Amino acid sequence: MSIYKRRFGISFTLLALIVASTTRAASPSVTAVLSSSAPAAGEMVQLEIKITGATNARAPEDIIADGLQIHRTGEQYESQLRFGFGSQQQNSSSVIYTYTVMPMRSGQFKIPPQTIRVGNESLRTPELVLNVGQGSSSGSGSSTQGRQTQTGNRLAFAELVIAKKEAYVGEMIPAEIRLGFDPRARARLQEGPELSGQGFTTQKVQQPRETLETIGGRTYQVYTFKTAISPAHAGKFEIGPVQAKAIVVMPRRPGGMPRTNRPRSPFDLFDMDDPFSDPFFSDPFGSMGERTELPIRSETAALNVKPLPANAPPNFSGAVGSFNMAVDAKPKSVQVGDPITVTATISGRGNFDRMNGPALEDERGWHKYPSSSKFKQDDDVGISGEKTFETVIAPNERKAGVPPLTFAYFDPVKENYVTLRSEPLPVQVEGGAGPAPTIAANAATSAARPAPPAATVAPTTKPADILYQLNDLGAARSFLPIYARRTFWIAQIAPLILLLGFVGSKIRQAKIGNREAQRLAARQHEMAKLVRELRRGDVSPQVYFSQAARAVQLKTALAKNINPNAVDVETVASTFDLNENERVQLRRLFERSDELTYSGSGNGDKTIAHRDREEVLRLLDSLRT
Repeated sequence: MSIYKRRFGISFTLLALIVASTTRAASPSVTAVLSSSAPAAGEMVQLEIKITGATNARAPEDIIADGLQIHRTGEQYESQLRFGFGSQQQNSSSVIYTYTVMPMRSGQFKIPPQTIRVGNESLRTPELVLNVGQGSSSGSGSSTQGRQTQTGNRLAFAELVIAKKEAYVGEMIPAEIRLGFDPRARARLQEGPELSGQGFTTQKVQQPRETLETIGGRTYQVYTFKTAISPAHAGKFEIGPVQAKAIVVMPRRPGGMPRTNRPRSPFDLFDMDDPFSDPFFSDPFGSMGERTELPIRSETAALNVKPLPANAPPNFSGAVGSFNMAVDAKPKSVQVGDPITVTATISGRGNFDRMNGPALEDERGWHKYPSSSKFKQDDDVGISGEKTFETVIAPNERKAGVPPLTFAYFDPVKENYVTLRSEPLPVQVEGGAGPAPTIAANAATSAARPAPPAATVAPTTKPADILYQLNDLGAARSFLPIYARRTFWIAQIAPLILLLGFVGSKIRQAKIGNREAQRLAARQHEMAKLVRELRRGDVSPQVYFSQAARAVQLKTALAKNINPNAVDVETVASTFDLNENERVQLRRLFERSDELTYSGSGNGDKTIAHRDREEVLRLLDSLRT
């Protein structure tokens, strides 16, 4: 039995030696591969370092490279035993380390060689080169030519969508800024979006609209910002790019936890290069990720801007778009010098912020005051809506109505100027007291008319007897009552007419006095209302300075009992005996009001500055007699 055992042991040892001698163990080697060598800024790239022939390799957690953030996201092991023909067999084992590479800006970057420790040996990876484009080399940026949908492996993308390729100076062009993020990255905007470029102005970017969209086979959380641009001069422009910064969650190794083999995503069974197959993207609390700043940048968009034609109407103030006009005037019946408020409403679509109010076609015989305006928008960015102008005018003479108002603008669709003209507004303007009909004078004239000549009586010899005296008495006197006689009533008509004329003049004087009192009361009410609005100061600078100048005129008119339309700087200064500093402030107030009214430079400002409001209120308080 011992002989058999000895033979069996020898045979087993020989077999083991044969197997060991015929088994070939592969020598360790290392390779490094990038999923893309030409990404765009903000596009995530995957790096795989594979060590073949060893399982006890040690790779770095993070790789330091200028302009790149490189973090290790997982590792996996592979082991294969292959049998060949004859007595040959191969034992293959390997480990794959996966890294996420995030470019932080455009340019060419190098990932330096990395040292991999395998037992007592050291292996080095090759140097890798990464060419990062300007934001759309793989095509998710957008311009006016349309939007490309191949977003590749991006965590985020930015797009600029402009409605037109050609426009005119001053035209409002709708634009959209789209920022997209992969929902699994849990992105949050830190800055932006900002639209860069020169030669145009941009409307304030509104709050975004959030949607989920499928682009290039991936689902993105897209934020759409609406705005509008307006070119300031002619030429060819590059609009953009759009730039923004976001905070995204990037994978990191959980502190204190051993790294395990990375499970593959169900969508990455055939190495389809899914950058989100790391388990940290499935962690709802983000405990396996760290927050990283991610810059986003879009493509630029080309815009060709044409100048406005040279044959502009005289009253063209810069309005570009398509508009309609409605005009009204109140009150309909006034006296010479009384104010009339003309309201003109311009509605449509265009650059309302550069628009001045309509003008009177004929200003002769009218005193015009600075206009005030208010705008009501119908869309998100203020391209569509209506702007209402209120202008106070006062007639200097009798008028039958307010002359037509004209408003000129340039229509970029028709490519010519259009002038809107209103109909004359019927308004009755009466002058001073006219000559009263002199009824008494007419009556006196009729009374002074010569009486018809009496019939000539041939002289006769009066009888001397009593019969003659009786006959003569009867011929000379009448026994009719006095009230039945015509001469009585003629004598009564004259004082009656005089009395009626006196009463009428008193009534007219009372009406005139009452109208004057109403006029003074209306001016006091208007001034009190203006002072209250000036203290609030919640209007634009154009409206505020116009109201302030009107308040000064009303206060002076009430102090001197004159028409406020005739009040100027010198009248105010002499009425309230202002010093030189107050005169300078008063002159600056009137000049500022005219500048904002006629130049339109204050249309874009929303509220009055606190310093300007305090100066105006101090000036009004100093106007005391």
